[in-house]
Amino acid sequence: MLEKKYIKLKLTGETKDEILQELVDVLDNGGALENKDEFLKVVKAREATSSTGLEEGIAIPHGKTKAVRKPAVAFGRSNGVDFNSLDGEPSKLFFMIAAPEDATDSHIETLSKLTNKLLDDEVREKLENAKTEDEILNILNEEKKEIINSSEKREGYVVAVTACPVGIAHTYMAADSLVNKGKELGVEIKVETNGSVGVKNELTAEDIKRATGVIVAADKTIDMDRFAGKKVIQVPVKQAIRAPKELIEKTLNGEGEIYKSSSNGKKEIQKNEKTGIYKHLMNGVSHMLPLVVCGGVLIALSIALSGIKAGSGADVTNPFFKSMLDLGVAAFGLMIPILSGYIAMSIADRPGLAPGLVGGALANTVGAGFLGGMVAGFAAGYIAKWVKSWNVPEGLKPIMPIFVIPLVSTSLVGVIMYFIGAPISGFMNMLTDVLKGMEAGSVFLALILGCMISFDMGGPINKVAFLFGSAMITQGVPTVMGPIAVAICIPPIGMGIATMMAPKNYEVGEREAGKAAFAMGLIGITEGAIPFAAADPFRVIPSIMVGSGVGAVIAAIGKVADHAPHGGPIVLPVVDNKLMFIIAIVVGSLISAIMVNILKKFKKQ
Repeated sequence: MLEKKYIKLKLTGETKDEILQELVDVLDNGGALENKDEFLKVVKAREATSSTGLEEGIAIPHGKTKAVRKPAVAFGRSNGVDFNSLDGEPSKLFFMIAAPEDATDSHIETLSKLTNKLLDDEVREKLENAKTEDEILNILNEEKKEIINSSEKREGYVVAVTACPVGIAHTYMAADSLVNKGKELGVEIKVETNGSVGVKNELTAEDIKRATGVIVAADKTIDMDRFAGKKVIQVPVKQAIRAPKELIEKTLNGEGEIYKSSSNGKKEIQKNEKTGIYKHLMNGVSHMLPLVVCGGVLIALSIALSGIKAGSGADVTNPFFKSMLDLGVAAFGLMIPILSGYIAMSIADRPGLAPGLVGGALANTVGAGFLGGMVAGFAAGYIAKWVKSWNVPEGLKPIMPIFVIPLVSTSLVGVIMYFIGAPISGFMNMLTDVLKGMEAGSVFLALILGCMISFDMGGPINKVAFLFGSAMITQGVPTVMGPIAVAICIPPIGMGIATMMAPKNYEVGEREAGKAAFAMGLIGITEGAIPFAAADPFRVIPSIMVGSGVGAVIAAIGKVADHAPHGGPIVLPVVDNKLMFIIAIVVGSLISAIMVNILKKFKKQ
């Protein structure tokens, strides 16, 4: 990445901006950039967050953007320019790193190895005295000397996290600085990096549990709740580069403040980190929530402002409201792929995203619903993680993250979803036959239909129940659709009420989603409860099934009939026995809300 054409032994700039422009021109003249003005803007934006001027006369300005054609490093020397360095001294050795938006793991590793050599005093001295471009290349291509532990092993275990906004230089230099100093001091240390290729060398719950203390050298937000109850020293990332010994010694001496978790307790956090499942699941749910809310509200508004028509359901004919409905449906269509994609990304970092998104789309196609999307996400993530672990020739490493991993992972996920799709189709046909054999209008049939509607909310079981009720309307038996119309709205209304009754049981995002879910329930959009079911399926799904089942039974006993293939209070104008319809919804929703909050209370205890 550092070639002869990217080296300028005598920089003429006298100010920081002039040096940046000069190095950008070197990269551009060497063919590394697509748009030099855009790249310069990104580099300056990075400098605005904190100067990349280190100590000992070194500065490492850098940027990661689509304006870069290929990864490259420009090197330049000057007599000294004020670069707002840590030690206040002028910078003389400049390394400008240009990374493309899709920089691979191997690119970043190569860049980090190059910049980490600058921690060596001998290397810096040689660079200052080199006479030719070839000498510069030879110095930087020399193998770095292995640091030998010359100290007796000391008691204590230090864990650390390093992270900078761009994640292609300081993150890895800080990690190397801490690890090298730990070896010199005879201290056992593990450092997690949060770089542009994701989290590497991730700290486990066991690492954190046995750590004497934690060093967090970061200039961006990282997951801090996992350190609840531990003594933590928080510093800018450059502090770990310039003073690793001081940080390690302070940690071993018990300095630092005990970190207090912003969530509901250290015990649960450690459990979640240990299993990993909850963390991955919540990553998918948190990214899915905005789609559920915006899509649900758009659909709800379009239907509410248009109305329901007997025999056909939602009657959206106005062009504007139809466009609003289509926009909401499009957002809902992305819901499962996003859930699946970000579950996979949490497991395998960026290489997991593509197979996860495709797996979620296939879950939509085969009608597997959000449960199928969760299966696809975990399958894609662990497959991608497995492929990432392959030992491949050096020549293949650059294309692993952008070609091999996505292609192999997506193909295998496709095979899995294909084998899931066929059984789902047969299962739906079997369920339909079973329902046809039951007595229309019976309490038992209503109970079964109510539980089916709320089990997977838009998935195959839900669809069988809904289509069965819709078919019965055309046969002149609307009393089957009545209990279904009640069951349709209870999951979102129930979860909306639950978040209002016990807000401490839910995260801020979930409380906001609860308000949207309540509104969606009024319009008969069962999917409003999906984020809650995906985040906590073993408590939410049983609760909404019980509530929907009871509501459907009350509707059946009250001879409630619905003449439109839709549900929720919005169908009230085409419902027979309106009072029992409302009572069934209220009772079922309250049962769901109370039950889920009781179960969540037990979970806390």
